[in-house]
Amino acid sequence: MDIIQGLISFILHIDEHLVEIIDIFGGWSYAILFLIVFVETGVVIFPFLPGDSLLFASGAFAAVEAFHFPLLLIVFFTAAVIGDTVNYHIGKKIGTSIPTNSWLGKMINQEKMEKAEAFFNKHGGKTIVIARFMPFVRTFVPFVAGASRMNYRYFFIYNVVGAIVWVGICTTLGYLFGNIPIIKENFSTVILLIIFLSVLPAIFAFIKNKLDFRVGQKR
Repeated sequence: MDIIQGLISFILHIDEHLVEIIDIFGGWSYAILFLIVFVETGVVIFPFLPGDSLLFASGAFAAVEAFHFPLLLIVFFTAAVIGDTVNYHIGKKIGTSIPTNSWLGKMINQEKMEKAEAFFNKHGGKTIVIARFMPFVRTFVPFVAGASRMNYRYFFIYNVVGAIVWVGICTTLGYLFGNIPIIKENFSTVILLIIFLSVLPAIFAFIKNKLDFRVGQKR
């Protein structure tokens, strides 16, 4: 429970934690940001790490020259591409047939995994791009792509495109708007809004699936 509360606090007050990271680690902060994004996208048992909010907050700090903006984009892009690539190969190696009573099976959220698999099966390659903006789902989709033996070159193209779009949009929005007084003073609310907007595609997909299912039943 304390871990969950600490994580929520980290996400909602990520601007304050970034200040601490910069003060303590200086230039090594880039390595820490790289690791957070890499682990969130590349290790299937850590889907709860901040993604969108971290990019946005880091972009806001780049606007006041705490980070070098072009370097920040490169760090996040590289972490996102490598993370999804590692996740893909993990999925290809061990597949989705993980015993639920095993250590790894207990660590993986099976419900989120099944949703990601259904989403991937329905939307195909573009899922890899769309999932970038969906917390939790973006961690499981590369794993599912690997487990279903998706052609790697095909996967890699979507991986790169998704990383460019995700990193570019989230980080640039933070860079342009993160230091506007009304946003800066209500940063926690903005982060919650970002998280809400991130899960909208999943909500729309869920509603559409429900409607399609009901229409199918009536027929």
